[in-house]
Amino acid sequence: MTARIFVKLLLATLCVLVVALIAVDLIVSRLVEENYREVQTRELSRKGALLALLFPAGSAPAEDLVRKAAEGIGSRVTLIDPEGRVLADSEADPRGMENHKGRPEVAAAIAGRVGSTVRKSGTTGHSYLYVAVPSPQGSVRLALPLVDVEEQTGTIRRRMLVATSLAFVPAFVVALLLARSVSAKLGAVIDYAGKLAEGNFQARISLPGRDELALLGQKLNETGAKLEKMLLALQKEHQELEKLERVRKDFVINVSHELRTPLASIQGYTETLLDGALTEAGTNVRFLNIIRQNAERLTNLAADLLTLSRIELKTQKFQFASYYVESLLSDCLDSMRPMADKKRIELRLGPAPPGAEVFCDSKAVHQALGNLLDNAIKYTPEGGLIVAGAEWEANSQHIRFLVRDSGPGIPDADLPRLFERFYRVDKARSRELGGTGLGLAIVKHLVKAHGGSVGVESRLGEGSTFWFTLPVQDPGLEETDQAETEFTIS
Repeated sequence: MTARIFVKLLLATLCVLVVALIAVDLIVSRLVEENYREVQTRELSRKGALLALLFPAGSAPAEDLVRKAAEGIGSRVTLIDPEGRVLADSEADPRGMENHKGRPEVAAAIAGRVGSTVRKSGTTGHSYLYVAVPSPQGSVRLALPLVDVEEQTGTIRRRMLVATSLAFVPAFVVALLLARSVSAKLGAVIDYAGKLAEGNFQARISLPGRDELALLGQKLNETGAKLEKMLLALQKEHQELEKLERVRKDFVINVSHELRTPLASIQGYTETLLDGALTEAGTNVRFLNIIRQNAERLTNLAADLLTLSRIELKTQKFQFASYYVESLLSDCLDSMRPMADKKRIELRLGPAPPGAEVFCDSKAVHQALGNLLDNAIKYTPEGGLIVAGAEWEANSQHIRFLVRDSGPGIPDADLPRLFERFYRVDKARSRELGGTGLGLAIVKHLVKAHGGSVGVESRLGEGSTFWFTLPVQDPGLEETDQAETEFTIS
């Protein structure tokens, strides 16, 4: 590619130089010819004025004298009277020559001026430069063959061409070097453009210098960087869209599955009651309790779905303020204590930084703590212990809230997915306990809306510790006008 560009640039330069050389030749040749004619015209005028002094008025000019004068000055000499008759000529018999009064140069000389013209002679048949000057006898005309003028002009022209050609040699060398440099840069630009067209946006071009091509290289590098950035953004967006599509499909499947089980149970027990079990004492009450439990499960599922949707769509209303950590923990423990007492599980307030405050929405934190305590109560065996406390996050302006239980623990393979929607370690037992599978997902999104993070640590047979962090100062979160009043504990 570079070689082709170099050849084209070199040929174009040669064409420009040849055209320039021809133009110089034509212009210089014309100027030289005109200048030489002017010089010869002035020279012949001076010589003619001298000859006019040699031929006084009233005397008949001797033809030998005219020929010698012509030989001395190197041009044809003609003597003409005021009536235009030729008195003598150095190259022709005056008796056979026509009247010259109508010739432009002769007419000017008879009128007292120096006249000159170029034309073919009717006597000799050759082209001459004629110059006529006034004289006592009428006029003296000198003629110089144009062949001599053309020879002198040709000699000067050839010398000018040689000099011009020699002057074009360094110009050609400079053009050669310039063509080589430009072709190399253009080749690099074309190669780089090809890489961009192939999608290689990581490639870069390096063009030395500060000329327009170097500036073009810089702009192409900027374009490549922007295209690379756009491509990465599009790839990331595409991955996010694929991820969202998978989440959407999984969500639809999970919701459909979660709805199918209680609805099927409600439908089955309702049909059984309508078929006659409604009148059976004990059975009808038990079936109605089952229907009520499944209806509550559907209600809780719908409420959790709405809560999760509002948080993800950022329509959840928060009212941020500073709250004491110990107060948040004790209030939530008091609300969950009746549920724990039914299973004879001890709820204990653990250590917390004295006087520490967190910047949060108290009801959202109550829901997050409530969901963690609810899960702990469900999976902790009777007589177990659950401790809710807080501590400073290391090297951070955050407080970590912890809920420790003495339950069976969670396998390591399940820990990374615990905060996903509808993910359950023991699906059968979770449904038996009435969970919707959205409690931990709600905790994650609520904490994320506060600028915090969540996590879990667990070992089989040793219990689990769920935690989340909250900022102690305002991190610049957007505060809403109204506090959200609809929270669920699932």
